[in-house]
Amino acid sequence: MHKSLPAIQYESLAFQNIIPSAVSHTRSILAHSEPNEDTIREDMTVTHLNDIHCHFFSEHFFSVLSRSRADLGTGSTVVDALGWDHPGSPIALAQRWINEMDVHKISRVALIASVPGDEDSVATAVAAHPDRFVGQFMLDPTQDDAVERTERALTDLGLRGICLFPAMHHYSLDDECVSRIASLASAKKHATLFVHCGVLSVGIRKKLGLPNNFDVRLGDPLAIVPLALRFPNLPIIIPHFGAGFFREALIAADLCSNIYLDTSSSNNWIKYHTNVTLTDVFQQVLDILGPDRLLFGSDSSFFPRGWQKPIFESQQAVLQEIDADLYATQRIFYENFERIFAL
Repeated sequence: MHKSLPAIQYESLAFQNIIPSAVSHTRSILAHSEPNEDTIREDMTVTHLNDIHCHFFSEHFFSVLSRSRADLGTGSTVVDALGWDHPGSPIALAQRWINEMDVHKISRVALIASVPGDEDSVATAVAAHPDRFVGQFMLDPTQDDAVERTERALTDLGLRGICLFPAMHHYSLDDECVSRIASLASAKKHATLFVHCGVLSVGIRKKLGLPNNFDVRLGDPLAIVPLALRFPNLPIIIPHFGAGFFREALIAADLCSNIYLDTSSSNNWIKYHTNVTLTDVFQQVLDILGPDRLLFGSDSSFFPRGWQKPIFESQQAVLQEIDADLYATQRIFYENFERIFAL
């Protein structure tokens, strides 16, 4: 077993009592589980895989981005400037994702409409391939039409996940506008709330020389705790292990059984923690939360790069390094997604 993460200090008596029991509970589950051998082979190679975190960079996405600065021109010229492939219609982009998933043997993917107002693009993809895609959409809850937009997305368009970026859109997670959206989501079957916390850096904006005017103070995972306690049946997903607010994300998830962490992207936020590796991060999460609230994500987005296989390979290697067993591996890479986003 790897060492516990040194950057995390649990000073209160409550947490001193919680951690040993969590570790004992996790080890008990892992020792007595009977995993599905069809999902993970004996050599721990994943044979069934879902991805909780992929961006759907549609034509509308690039069109909205082009309005950020006058000299960017159109969405098409933005794509050319980036040197990326043009997405084509939502149907064409959906098919490209399906082809990519088939190459890498990925069963299902959660696609994120990555600017507010692009729900229809992802909804088109989901409608074309409902057994392969789960639809999520970025929402700014401070806007006047936020409730109406959420109702339409969840009811009429068949989307499942609401994605909040408080640092980007400058609101507090304890604002009433967030509670209204969470209440609406909680009343819908199989809806989820995705809340980006911690460091927020949008690579495409950097490439285009656009400013990232984000207030990272608004992305504290601890601010999710009252919301999660108020809506205990609503799954809340914090991506990137909290993106630099790992300690806070872990505390929030330990306090609220409906908070999940996703593993997505390169997790470069680790540089802010002394003597910490991705291996330490995975070990700490498994020791405290167990494997049932950790979801694999790649943070894939544009073509021709496509699906980020190196992210998957590095995380699979970490789980092998810490001797994670079949139960833990299949939960992280496949079954937790299936449970949350049941067909």
